Amino acid sequence: MTTIDTHHVAHGGTLDPEGHNTLNPVGPEEKTWGWFAIFNIWANDVQSLFGYSLVASLFISFGVGGWTAFAALITAGLFVMWMVNLSGAAGEKYGIPYPVFARASLGTQGAKLPAVLRATVAVFWYGVQVYFASTALALLIRSLTGATGGAEILGLTGIDWLSFVIVWAFHIFIFWRGMGWVETFLNIAGPFVYLVMIGLVIVLWQRADGQLLSATATIFANPEGTFANEFRGFIAIVGTMVAYFAAVMINFSDFSRYAKDKATMKLGNLAGLPFNMILFSALALLTTAGAAVVFGEAIINPTEIVERTDSVLLGVIAAITFFAATVGINLVANFIPAVNGIANLAPDRISFRAAGLITSVFALVIGGLWTSFISQFGISGFVNTLGATLAPIFGIMIVDYYWHRNEELIEDDLYNMEGGAYHYENGWNTAAVKAFAIAAIFSVATVWVPWFGFLSGYNWVIGAILGGVIYNAMARNRRAA
Repeated sequence: MTTIDTHHVAHGGTLDPEGHNTLNPVGPEEKTWGWFAIFNIWANDVQSLFGYSLVASLFISFGVGGWTAFAALITAGLFVMWMVNLSGAAGEKYGIPYPVFARASLGTQGAKLPAVLRATVAVFWYGVQVYFASTALALLIRSLTGATGGAEILGLTGIDWLSFVIVWAFHIFIFWRGMGWVETFLNIAGPFVYLVMIGLVIVLWQRADGQLLSATATIFANPEGTFANEFRGFIAIVGTMVAYFAAVMINFSDFSRYAKDKATMKLGNLAGLPFNMILFSALALLTTAGAAVVFGEAIINPTEIVERTDSVLLGVIAAITFFAATVGINLVANFIPAVNGIANLAPDRISFRAAGLITSVFALVIGGLWTSFISQFGISGFVNTLGATLAPIFGIMIVDYYWHRNEELIEDDLYNMEGGAYHYENGWNTAAVKAFAIAAIFSVATVWVPWFGFLSGYNWVIGAILGGVIYNAMARNRRAA
């Protein structure tokens, strides 16, 4: 049973009617996530339709050998593990989520800016991922019934719309039950996805008439083979994967707060990132190779693989896999950050469930309009811009927490919206805000300015470093003055 902390509710925390925490620090009785739960955060974060397509494309799109690609994926996994161990430490130690952690460096009011930006990115992708998950359910219905769905309305058939509404309602059902149900779903979905992916590889292996391994060897071979080519490809793959995990890196305290202890968090990250990168990449490689043998070309989109076959069994397996994987990443990377960010706007009035419903309403609109309207515009540039804008926040929070505060925070002051150590100038830390603005301008420029095209894919790392360095200089100058 959750203990309701009325002090934190009155000073920047919020509870739903059942006593579930949103921005409140979680108590010892709620820190129940073991290393396996942390492991499954990464399992679900990797296992999505986009994640599969991304990993598969890395083996054939950068002109490098398979071993180089594997090394780059493992390197990226280790780097991300290091980053989330840094960003998640405060969450584990104090039981606080990302929006509250950001108050220490940006101020009790200033922290609303990065929380809103992160929530905006999360809400957008939450709606899109609801749509993608619904395509898996629609595939399952069509595979089992043979129905086509009839005429299209706004780009979707009747089966498509039915599937979309069911998946949308399923997400609401999961979050309404609380974080315990989220943990349970992640623990089931992570291992299950691997089982069905292995089943998919077996089906393709059988249909490839024993040629799957030879096709895999072809993908691993690099006929161009120059060191410079391999090195450039290695760096590009590492940068791509770091950018892929950028959002979760900044708000990992939203999950680490539920870890039993710091050792558990680190073990879960160690097992979750390198291991999942290796296993998932291997399965993606085998599936891509099998599809190349069966269909005569390399296909990186798993839905296209299913569309090329008339196997009901393969359709059912793939549909279940895509559904579980996409819902899993949606809960991890999109829903929880959106809820916490929205609740932080008015923590004394917006509860966990209210923020979840607000997120779901936006998701219904965004996901429902995806095929007919939104996907036709330059949304990717908008989302990449928000991601680049968020990057300096990571550097600022890390420098502030480790260099300026020696990993010590005053918990009560984090929830004091009227004064205290983190109120700064009317709730804003001007040094952090200026550092954020300067670094974000340059980081966003790497997305839009052609002169910085060679930095494309590295805007998150550049923004994080600049944000931390500039903040460190400004904070020291302010203290010296």
